[in-house]
Amino acid sequence: MLPSPAQPLRIGTRGSPLALWQAHEVRRCLMAAFALPEDAFAICVIKVMGDQIQDRALKDIGGKGLFTREIEEALLADEIDIAVHSMKDMPTVQPAGLILDCYLPREDVRDAFVSPGVASLADLPQGAVVGSSSLRRRAQLSLRRPDLQLVEFRGNVQTRMKKLQDGVAVATFLAMAGLNRLGLTHMARGPVAVTEMLPAVAQGAIGVERRLDDARVAALLDAVHDGPTGVRLAAERSFLATLDGSCETPIAGLAVIEGERIWLRGEILRPDGSEAIEGEARGSVGDAAALGDDLARRLLGQAPKGFFAWH
Repeated sequence: MLPSPAQPLRIGTRGSPLALWQAHEVRRCLMAAFALPEDAFAICVIKVMGDQIQDRALKDIGGKGLFTREIEEALLADEIDIAVHSMKDMPTVQPAGLILDCYLPREDVRDAFVSPGVASLADLPQGAVVGSSSLRRRAQLSLRRPDLQLVEFRGNVQTRMKKLQDGVAVATFLAMAGLNRLGLTHMARGPVAVTEMLPAVAQGAIGVERRLDDARVAALLDAVHDGPTGVRLAAERSFLATLDGSCETPIAGLAVIEGERIWLRGEILRPDGSEAIEGEARGSVGDAAALGDDLARRLLGQAPKGFFAWH
């Protein structure tokens, strides 16, 4: 049975401008796929811990799951029908009874260099203060530019832009995907090449989570699922899962489809950015998940004991 104004499909989301844009995009795709009116859907904003606590680093308040837990609890309690997530925030294992098997077409995967007064990463002066809440970005920056001073920088796009204007830091990094989606591409000085900073696993991808036993919703979501994005994320999230990636472990990964083949690049870093181990693998798209697992095991095999430990 299709959603209707009398029985709308309830879409769970965080309340940030970007999260709301993503929920609206899922609604738009479903409206187009089934010729449904807007009021056949209800956007349900759910407060999550990661948005409520802004004055501490993510690793200090629980790591991954901070942006998803309350939404998943609402899904399990049948308070919403689907949950829309930024895939880079998602743990690699879903709670029992939930499944993630619908992805919208992926946006730009690159990081954006954002600064009111500096043109590019290469132009940052010696000892410049750079803000970021991402351990991956901080470790990558420390590896390439150990002279930089890194400060914690949390909040949505608008909050971080205000911090730059207030002089808390001279530059920061955001996902190009988020800026593009919010119509704020002009705020970036430009994208950072993936060869310079490999992005977070699943960056730029939107996922839609549902209850495992909800066949009606499964059929709806199947109509808007993007297969190539699913293949790429199968490789990247398998890579992350084998590494046991969390917000406390700096990990980067990117899969690209080349015809019937898939090319996966991965990087693990010490939290202080003093060392990085990189690798890549190629295989058939049908073996995407196995490819990610294999690459992760290879990098772990090269990492000395305590590689991810904080000093």
